[in-house]
Amino acid sequence: MLRVYLLRHGETAYNADGNRYCGRTDIGLTDKGIMQAKHVNQRLQGIQVDAVYSSPLQRARLTAEMATGRQVYTDERIIEVDFGDWEGKTQAEFRLSDPGTWEAWMQDPSSAKAGATGETGQQVVDRVDAFFSEMLSKHASQTIAVVAHNGVNRLYMAYKLGMPLKNYRRIFQENSAITYFELDDEGIMTLKKLNA
Repeated sequence: MLRVYLLRHGETAYNADGNRYCGRTDIGLTDKGIMQAKHVNQRLQGIQVDAVYSSPLQRARLTAEMATGRQVYTDERIIEVDFGDWEGKTQAEFRLSDPGTWEAWMQDPSSAKAGATGETGQQVVDRVDAFFSEMLSKHASQTIAVVAHNGVNRLYMAYKLGMPLKNYRRIFQENSAITYFELDDEGIMTLKKLNA
């Protein structure tokens, strides 16, 4: 069994500005985001974490460093969704200019490309699932912390919980909140805490 503390990174300027889609844009944390990461550090005190992983984007890596005070290993497989033409825009902005692409994504993100030119939900799930499958093998019977992003975290959790991917937005993950789950030896997820 693998025990996982899964975090979304702390607040960024894009989060604060109408929740602009930040995808692969490599921006840092706001002052609030830094404080959120430091708060998580206090909450993780006394919990043995055997390894810490993060997306290579600085908002996730910095959150991981501040939240755990440990060496952080980055992995490209848990980078945020490639949002294509939605990058840097709010939902209101891109839905106005191209409502069809949003509608296709909402109906079937498993096969529709985010922002018309980005990744499909299935591509995201495949790479994130490959990461956690490796972690299950590498860290069997251990506890890891993983800091990634709203899109990848929600798509992965929806998939592992047996939900249709089009329902992934029904899972809400706050900036720097703690989500805790376990993967058994067969890779079956038990979600124990969300936004704790």
